[in-house]
Amino acid sequence: MTDKVDLQRLVTIMDELREKCPWDRKQTITSLKPMTIEETYELADAIDSCNWQQIKEELGDLLLHIVFYSKIAREESAFSLQDVITTICEKLIHRHPHVYGEVVAPTADDVKKNWEQIKLQGGKTSVLSGIPSIMPALAKATRIQEKVKQVGFEWQNADEVWDKVMEETNELHEAISFNDAIHIEEEFGDVLFSLVNFARFLNIDAETALEKTNKKFISRFKGMEKLANEQGQNLANLSLPELDALWNKVKTQIKNEPS
Repeated sequence: MTDKVDLQRLVTIMDELREKCPWDRKQTITSLKPMTIEETYELADAIDSCNWQQIKEELGDLLLHIVFYSKIAREESAFSLQDVITTICEKLIHRHPHVYGEVVAPTADDVKKNWEQIKLQGGKTSVLSGIPSIMPALAKATRIQEKVKQVGFEWQNADEVWDKVMEETNELHEAISFNDAIHIEEEFGDVLFSLVNFARFLNIDAETALEKTNKKFISRFKGMEKLANEQGQNLANLSLPELDALWNKVKTQIKNEPS
């Protein structure tokens, strides 16, 4: 009961802001879009940090956006927040026949396969339908591979995938030897795609793994800048061996820091 009351309170606040606040009144679904994407990334950061307080706040921000879009849609006589909730409830029930019907799906993979088949029966023309065009490339590659897996288009084991990584790497080297820029880009993309495949077989999310490496590099590089500053040096004036020495020193310091 409390959840319903609090949701209605948020809807009421949104109605008031839309009427009385010049900024909120000015917003459209187009102007909200980049902010929604930003909020989603902020939630992802909070999840990566396992910061429950921050996760709670970011979920609230996303919930606000859902209510905001629904408010604008209601003004346009398109749909209401209740329509949004009803639609997702009906979709969940329809796509979980193993829970709300007689279908048997004992494993998570079985559930995924059923999900994709139900989507095709609902009018989708391809198992790859519905993947957002603006999705980050590594995440999109993972999603593509996960989807085609549901119809059996999948490697048998990690060794086969690693052989494919090596094959694509050799083709990249060959393209480089011919100095063919277009072919090099194509083969480089193939290497990345095959590495994403290998990551899946290692039960690793490629996007998450790369982002952790990004953060690690940023931390170490900032440590280099700090060390250089403490020594009265400027990184731009140092030689590569001197930069490597700073890098290794920072790595050692971080490694020896208490967890």
